[in-house]
Amino acid sequence: MEVILLERVEKLGQMGDVVNVKPGYARNFLLPQKKALRATAENSKIFDERKAQLEAVNLERRAEAEAVAEKLEGLMISLIRQAGEAGQLYGSVNARDITDAVVEGGFTIDKQQVKLAPPIKNVGIHDVRVDLHPEVQVIVKANVARSAEEAEIQAETGSAVLSSEEAERAAETAQIEAAEAAAAKAAEAEEAAEEAAEEAAEDEAPAEDTEAEAPAEDAEKSE
Repeated sequence: MEVILLERVEKLGQMGDVVNVKPGYARNFLLPQKKALRATAENSKIFDERKAQLEAVNLERRAEAEAVAEKLEGLMISLIRQAGEAGQLYGSVNARDITDAVVEGGFTIDKQQVKLAPPIKNVGIHDVRVDLHPEVQVIVKANVARSAEEAEIQAETGSAVLSSEEAERAAETAQIEAAEAAAAKAAEAEEAAEEAAEEAAEDEAPAEDTEAEAPAEDAEKSE
């Protein structure tokens, strides 16, 4: 079936292009979503009459999408799921799950805008593309974990927690590193204080020698 595109459609073409698509794709998606018209002489005339209006609407929608993109880009959403110690989920995370999590974060998107294929089947942090507009895409990060605690660790480390034991070890390591960093700072501060004290002592030493020499010079003059 030939259709006239009313906006840019990925892998099909730009606004105004006449393209040949499968009838089911046209009837189930392009036509009901008002992304295209059937390619007839009458619709071609309608498109020519509405082209300027369509372009203006497209520019407005793109500007709105770009404003949302600035806030949505890099958003991390947490999805808690059951999984084995190797990290494989008992099930999967699909586009609907991503959509619901993004909406809960205060944004308005629909499932068709989430480009996720195949579904996520392992814990970890996964990049997911969201098409806010045919010309505006963003990446959100899906933090899939077995618990809120593991999700927090994954957010900090950027790596998947593969077992509860590993999560505990990661937490212990983080505590040890924090303690070592604090000890190092304390040692640096102590060393700086010692150096400052030594410099102060060196500055005072010549002054004492000068004071000691002064009486001797006075005694020589009196003789």
